[in-house]
Amino acid sequence: MKFGYTIVYVPDVPASLKFFNDAFGLVTRFLHESNTYGELDTGATALAFAAAEMGDAFFPNGQILAHGSTRPLGIAVALVTPDVVSAHSRALNAGARELAKPESKPWGQTVSYVWCPDGTLVELCTPIS
Repeated sequence: MKFGYTIVYVPDVPASLKFFNDAFGLVTRFLHESNTYGELDTGATALAFAAAEMGDAFFPNGQILAHGSTRPLGIAVALVTPDVVSAHSRALNAGARELAKPESKPWGQTVSYVWCPDGTLVELCTPIS
């Protein structure tokens, strides 16, 4: 078994891809011609976005959509960077909401949290030493 990808169900796949490009510098690896599925080039494991209506078709009892919640869901996408302060600022300038300012943690990482317009919770962190 190996981890393949994370899919976030969002209202507008191209908008999410554009936001992640603008906010974090991640490049779109794939966008289906229907604009209902796309992936970012994040290394060995992809971060993907799918249209919320696709999730509705897959989950007959419905789903809790991150963009429809008044609070972030209890799952975060962690993006590792050597400069959390700059990455945090760039994300805010692109339209993310600040949930936690960059802070040095006792275990040696610098960590911050931003909430993206599509509802994705992102942890920005330095590599673990």
